[in-house]
Amino acid sequence: MKLFPLLVCLIPFVANGADKNCATRNTVPGGKIALPEIIELGLCRNPQTTSAYLASESARFAKNAGYANYLPSVNLSASTSIPYNNGNRGDTSYGASISASYLIFDFGKRLADLNTLTETWRASGFEYDETVQNYIYGLIGAYYNLLNTNADVTSAQSLLTVAKTAKDTADKKFRAGVVAKSDVLKAATTLASRELDLERAKNNREIAKGTLLAKLSFSADQDIDIADMPAEFGTTAEIKNIDKLIEIAQKKRPDLLRATANKNAAWHRRNASFLKNLPSISASATINWNDTEIDNIGGDKYNASISVRASMPIFAGFANMYGVRQAQANYDRATEQERVTQDSAILDIFTAYQNYKTAQTVLTQTNTLLASATESERVTAGMYKVGKATMLDWQTAQSELVSAQKQNNAAKYDLFTKRAAVALAVGEIRVDMEKGE
Repeated sequence: MKLFPLLVCLIPFVANGADKNCATRNTVPGGKIALPEIIELGLCRNPQTTSAYLASESARFAKNAGYANYLPSVNLSASTSIPYNNGNRGDTSYGASISASYLIFDFGKRLADLNTLTETWRASGFEYDETVQNYIYGLIGAYYNLLNTNADVTSAQSLLTVAKTAKDTADKKFRAGVVAKSDVLKAATTLASRELDLERAKNNREIAKGTLLAKLSFSADQDIDIADMPAEFGTTAEIKNIDKLIEIAQKKRPDLLRATANKNAAWHRRNASFLKNLPSISASATINWNDTEIDNIGGDKYNASISVRASMPIFAGFANMYGVRQAQANYDRATEQERVTQDSAILDIFTAYQNYKTAQTVLTQTNTLLASATESERVTAGMYKVGKATMLDWQTAQSELVSAQKQNNAAKYDLFTKRAAVALAVGEIRVDMEKGE
């Protein structure tokens, strides 16, 4: 049995199934687009995630450059000189040299530097992961908000039909002399209110559509057709132990992993700052060649040297001492930042977990409320037609149905969003959302 089968998406930099030209296209793909395709398209086009990826790549190259300290350095130089003295030109001389140097021993400072760069690279990778997950969560919210507004438009259209039926019924009964003119006026008022509700719902849908398109880096005036969620989920079987969620978060949540990597980098940086005050031993070799236009008989054109050098800083105006103290303070700060991040993560998980449980209960309650309001409106409409209820009764039933419909739509898609919030809090976002696994 899966522990807590959450959402949404692994973190690919370029979506595997996305259009090869997705990054440069100017129009939205045709046909219905499901949530996984929305996420793939967004990851392919989003500049924020691309920027985070490039920052991670920069840190990786810096880490690779750190290995250079374990290799010898070689330099080649060449020169030409023409001396002039009192207007007289001397003999032209030529020279060339090649030198190599290698750090033999430094008490582990270069290893500390390399470990610092490695942990910095790991931290940037976790920052990229966090950027991607936050972006995906934003896409999920925009996607469900558009579905919610679509459902509100559908509900408003059906309720407008009900209001038209009520108006027609009141007209017929008034012409038959069964009801007063006030019933017709009340029905007309309700009809006008439903028409206004429909226009507001359409406006909200356009705003939600524009928001989703903007997150996908398309112009907001285009059209997009998204698929509804076919899966039913949100059952009590998904509510698992919160301690298990915290355990997962400690292994997968990017900001926790980044805080640990930053702390490790600060630790290695502190060591490197201390080791900088210890001796280092290096070897070097040089070969020189010199020649002039007039060769000297028996002259030696080549010379070479090999040397081993030990050096140790003695006094640098207390800079090294304060550098060590600064590095220690930075390490202590990184340790405290790790604790802050852990506390914040636990609170995020607890809050998201409780919100999700509440959303499950709210959805169940609104399903019951909608079923009751639908039946109440149907019964009241029938009673009005046979003269056993007033138009006010029917208006009240319609208002209750409107409220129940909106609450049910909001609860359904709020549950999906709250489920995504738990996935974000845990740091485990997957692609299999539509399967309801």
